[in-house]
Amino acid sequence: MDAVLAQLFAVVTFQAGFNTTVVMLGAAALGCAAGAAGTFAMLRRRALVSDAVAHGTLPGIAAAFLVAALLGRSPREAGWLMAGAGIAALVSLLAIEWLGRRPRVGHDTATAVVLAAGFGLGLALMSVVQTLAIGRQAGLESLLFGSAAGMLPGEAQMMAGLALLVLVVIALLLKEFSAVAFDPDFAATVGLPVARLDALVALVCAVVVVAALPIAGFVLAIALVVIPPAAARFWSDRAGTVVAVAAAVGAVSAFTGAALSAVLKDTPTGPAIVLVAALLFTLSLTFGRARGLLRKST
Repeated sequence: MDAVLAQLFAVVTFQAGFNTTVVMLGAAALGCAAGAAGTFAMLRRRALVSDAVAHGTLPGIAAAFLVAALLGRSPREAGWLMAGAGIAALVSLLAIEWLGRRPRVGHDTATAVVLAAGFGLGLALMSVVQTLAIGRQAGLESLLFGSAAGMLPGEAQMMAGLALLVLVVIALLLKEFSAVAFDPDFAATVGLPVARLDALVALVCAVVVVAALPIAGFVLAIALVVIPPAAARFWSDRAGTVVAVAAAVGAVSAFTGAALSAVLKDTPTGPAIVLVAALLFTLSLTFGRARGLLRKST
């Protein structure tokens, strides 16, 4: 046990090698971006939009593979696959927003329909891809689960830039996002473009999910977009504070999970990060200053 703790201390103090440090810092940046991006989606009760958009990337990845193969290009080129994922995510987002405005559909139903339809179409296209005789299909689904342990310095820098971009957008539009999140009727009355602001929040979440695909996969990206904001909500009723806490929870979860994965050799990075985030959510649920269970009982 002492040896494990000593190794963990060495990892978290950046003494375990360059590659491990890159993974931890890149994962922390991703967690920060995802936690901050998901805050206003959670406050608007639209956290599952990110889930639907993420599942919607599957047909985009499969379609990009097929198009590249038909054009004689390398079907596993990251540019093709990421472009396909991005286009599919945008189409999913537009479909949710359009369907959600139909009086007889509603936003929750639209989200569920797009999630199910996108994932079903993706599975069907992936089955077609697996039957082709062009090769290189093996491991294509790894984009859905990512490979955080193999993060490169350039990818870590991209995550840091993404985190900075998300925080800047939220800082510039904090008042507008807060008004829409807490009182959309008042926001509309004072002339704020509620639908556009909702769409921008969803777009930011979609960008985070798509950017995280090669590194974390949509499973981890979804968890980081949903869990940290939910945990942060137990600590404050102020939007700015919730954003800050969500970004911190996401960063700490990702950093700690990556560190534990480096120490516990048989533990994948993604699941370790999600488990740490779930632990922090449980602690927030219990001890949260604003809405925690112990706070309510006193």
